[in-house]
Amino acid sequence: MDIISLVTNKVEELTQDSALFLVEIKMKPTNNIKVFVDGDNGLNIEACTKINRALYKMIEESELYPEGDFSLEVSSPGLDEPLKFFRQYNKNIGRTVEVTLNDETKHLGVLQSATEAEIVLEKTIGKKKEIVVETIPFETILKTVVQVVF
Repeated sequence: MDIISLVTNKVEELTQDSALFLVEIKMKPTNNIKVFVDGDNGLNIEACTKINRALYKMIEESELYPEGDFSLEVSSPGLDEPLKFFRQYNKNIGRTVEVTLNDETKHLGVLQSATEAEIVLEKTIGKKKEIVVETIPFETILKTVVQVVF
C-alpha cells in the first residue's frame, strides 16, 4: 500500500466519529507529508496534535521509510486554499468568498447559504452599493476561496 492510501485510511479512521474530516494530503519528493484536516466547527491544536502523533507512529511502524527520513505536518487548510467539500461551504456561511466559475469569471460576495446543489451569494454592486443575491450551481464553480476582510 502506498503512503497516501495508508495516511488517508488512518485519518479517516481517526476522524470517523467526530466533526473533523480529511481535506487533502500533499506529498513532496523530499518525503514531506502534509495532511490537511478541517472541522465543521473549526480545528484546534489538540486535534492536530492527536492526529499527528497517531499518523507519525503508524508511518514509522509501516517501515515505508526505514531510515526515518520523512516529515509530517498536520494542519487545517490555509486561507488561500480553495474550499473542496460541501461541509466547508456550510462552515463559511456569513464570510466573504471569491467564486471563480468554469468560464473564469469571478464573483465576490458574502456566502449566504449552501445546499448540495448550489450556493447563494450576496453581492454589492456599483457606486450605489446595490445588494444583489445570486444563486450559483455547484457544477458551474471552478473554485471558491474565503477572503480575508479587514
